[in-house]
Amino acid sequence: MIRRLAERGALAVLALTLSGLAGYAAEENDYPTDARVDYVFGCMAANGQTRESLQKCSCSLDQLAAILPYDKYVQASTVLSMRQGIGNRANEFKSTKIFDDKVAELRRAQAEAEIRCYRG
Repeated sequence: MIRRLAERGALAVLALTLSGLAGYAAEENDYPTDARVDYVFGCMAANGQTRESLQKCSCSLDQLAAILPYDKYVQASTVLSMRQGIGNRANEFKSTKIFDDKVAELRRAQAEAEIRCYRG
């Protein structure tokens, strides 16, 4: 009887711990899987298709995600994409300070991730 209660208590503690960790992981990992895969594929294309580049690119993304929330990453990526266009609309994205700030924040996070994963 006491053993069953102890097992149930241990299972309850384990369940509470795991649910707490799941909530913590969700806060720390707000980048969706498809965005993560896309980033790593692009990174590997730029750095070689090796196992080492896979590990460094995955590390880089993990570091980036720890520094920059996903919504800010999307905003900066969108600005960078729009800047590649031509015409008045693209020029608006090239010459507006608020957009410069978003891109600068992404670049700083990428630089920090590179230091931690490629040089550390």
